[in-house]
Amino acid sequence: MASDQLRLTTIERANLVAYLDGELTEAESGSLAAKLTSSISARREVEALEKTWELLDHLPRPQAPPEFTERTLSQAQAAASLDDRLVDVAGKTARRVLRAAAVIVAVSSAIGFSYAATRWLWPDPSARLARDLTVAEHLDEFREVGTFEFLKSLDDEPAFNEDVVK
Repeated sequence: MASDQLRLTTIERANLVAYLDGELTEAESGSLAAKLTSSISARREVEALEKTWELLDHLPRPQAPPEFTERTLSQAQAAASLDDRLVDVAGKTARRVLRAAAVIVAVSSAIGFSYAATRWLWPDPSARLARDLTVAEHLDEFREVGTFEFLKSLDDEPAFNEDVVK
């Protein structure tokens, strides 16, 4: 086939507008440029495309209706109000989370303080028992004695009183 009879592929034809706008990569642009320099039919397609674009410039441009601007602005304001509502909801949620965290910290502190107070400030009954262990070990014997008068009478006896014996 002669080089002037080479036709553009569908992919190359789809890339013609991007080629004319300079949006293709270097490899794609180089490949298409080589094809355009060697093929007359490809050049004709590019020229037809350029003429089409020029003719489009001569067509009257459609005018947007006056309410188009108002509708667009009202839709933008509605979207902005939705964003404001989302920000409000997020703010309220954040405040609730902070309040809950503050309550949790306060309750935890109160529980910790109460535990510390009962642990270190409240008298421990087992500590007194440990202090008076000798009394606790001989409690049954002390109960058999009965009253303090009996112990005083024993204290007066010379057999039990070492100070008098000596």
